[in-house]
Amino acid sequence: MAPPARYCVPGERLCSTGEASAGSGTYTRHGFIFASLAGCLEKRNEESGLPVVSVVRDAESQLLPDVGAVVTCKVCSINSRFAKVHILYIGSTPLKSTFRGTIRREDIRATEKDKVEVYKSFRPGDIVLAKVISLGDAQSNYLLSTAENELGVVVARSEAGAQMVPISWCEMQCPRTHTKDFRKVARVQPEFLQT
Repeated sequence: MAPPARYCVPGERLCSTGEASAGSGTYTRHGFIFASLAGCLEKRNEESGLPVVSVVRDAESQLLPDVGAVVTCKVCSINSRFAKVHILYIGSTPLKSTFRGTIRREDIRATEKDKVEVYKSFRPGDIVLAKVISLGDAQSNYLLSTAENELGVVVARSEAGAQMVPISWCEMQCPRTHTKDFRKVARVQPEFLQT
């Protein structure tokens, strides 16, 4: 039976530099080796003499949205200044837990930013492609933008419950009732279409 793994946190003192040499996920300071990552402690024996101490993360670690990443999110609520969303995917990778995001009115379109109305761009329940523009701070959310042609609403449901069809860059239509609703429609690239 393998010995239980020892977990460590960043800044934790692991051993002295006389006992081992520092590997990945560690750093040395004042004759000691410290963890620079949260993860499992791993000791490997090398031919050079001293064992190598490293800290490895869980392979199933949580993926985090980064600035510039394209994310798929679901609109939760809207008001006159912004839309609140839950981030569900980063690229094509589903997240274990959702992150909150905000799409501000000025980040919805690249042009005519002063004429944008949030309720004419998104509705609660819409699935939106957006780009992360800022990580926010401790009490706020990720700031997202749809100010590119490829970003915006990709899936919307009408009041009749049918999936709406885009008819222009700013309108979607219900196939059942033929009613039109305003949306900031994404021009979905062919590589993202599922057949």
